[in-house]
Amino acid sequence: MENFSLILAIVVITALAFDFTNGFHDTANAMATTISTGALKPKVAVAMSAVLNLVGAFLSVEVANTISKGLVDESGIRPEVIFAALVGAILWNLLTWLVGLPSSSSHALMGGLIGATIASAGMGAVHGDVLVTKVLLPAIAAPIVAGVAAMLATRLSYTLGRKADGKAAEKGYRVGQIASAGLVSLAHGTNDAQKTMGIITLALVAGGVVAPDSDPPTWVILSAGLAIALGTYLGGWRIIRTMGKGLTDLQPQQGFAAQTSAATVILASSHLGFSLSTTHSVSGSVMGAGLGRKGGVVRWSTATRMFVAWGLTLPAAALVGALAEYVTGLGTFGTALVAVFLIASSATIWKVSRREVVDATNVNEAQEPAGVVTAAIAAVTPPPAGAVAEDLTATIPAPAGAVTTTDPAAPPAASAAQPAQTAQTAQTAQTATTV
Repeated sequence: MENFSLILAIVVITALAFDFTNGFHDTANAMATTISTGALKPKVAVAMSAVLNLVGAFLSVEVANTISKGLVDESGIRPEVIFAALVGAILWNLLTWLVGLPSSSSHALMGGLIGATIASAGMGAVHGDVLVTKVLLPAIAAPIVAGVAAMLATRLSYTLGRKADGKAAEKGYRVGQIASAGLVSLAHGTNDAQKTMGIITLALVAGGVVAPDSDPPTWVILSAGLAIALGTYLGGWRIIRTMGKGLTDLQPQQGFAAQTSAATVILASSHLGFSLSTTHSVSGSVMGAGLGRKGGVVRWSTATRMFVAWGLTLPAAALVGALAEYVTGLGTFGTALVAVFLIASSATIWKVSRREVVDATNVNEAQEPAGVVTAAIAAVTPPPAGAVAEDLTATIPAPAGAVTTTDPAAPPAASAAQPAQTAQTAQTAQTATTV
């Protein structure tokens, strides 16, 4: 540890800060549907997720190795490059959290690392084949696979439970939803916590503290797991609201199907070493579950904003990472300037977020009215059984001067002109019927 310089210490602290933002940014991935359906109280849900994230951090290092050994050329990386990459990732996480959009922390980190590496060592330092096969392709495939699986699982759940007792079935699905939410949290720890492990390990290699191709040291695994668990416990309530209420309205059956499908995709990708976005997986499964229920709809206005954020994540974080790397190239003064900019920007975002506080007390409030597409789909959904014909009648306005009342029990008003008004009203009604 004799080579552990000040800049390396700054990089490690900044990496753990990113891990913390990753935790509260991605709490929604595990617990949004569980909270929105009422299966767990908000505070209980985030506490459970935090513990399982910590456990999951110790289960595998495959994703960490993808970042520390595969994505960029270790020999062309300086600790300042890692610091610049983290600046881009943290700022993108905070901005998307502020507006409540569930974007990918993983892709923010990848984008920042790619941009800073290109600015420092050129395009040749980025391994394009790894970027395509283990980052970009999974980013496209994950939400599609998870969404289709969740849609089919939702339809199967409703089909099998058609004859089951309503309250008993709902209680069973709530229990299953809690179990599947725990599985998502565990999977999140095996995937997202490892990304910080990988970035810290890459910085240690660049700083000469550990040998190239080394696995993450134990203290790195522990610190990364604790940082993401703490962030998870604090809860990213803004994104939880969007994921749980903004995309669609979920019932327990749908929540169970969505979380089980997402957990399966995430765990499979962790085993294969894919740096998968858990946000993409869970968002896709939530939309699939929304479409899987008869009469269910997806709020495509919210989904569209989310898709735009997904597309901007890599290039936006890369641009900030590249600019930060350019400034750190000015020396110690440049590095200090970037650090001050990061702290000031983070504080400003936090201050702006206090104008409209979202926390455990109001996380389940409706976020926005249904959009045009949602309203159109709902309009053609068959009305519930028992609807009466009176609901479809129209009211013909009475002519000017007529005495009207909305109380059927009220006595008729005494007036000398009442017979003439009654006759005129009947004639008007007959004319409207003929037309």
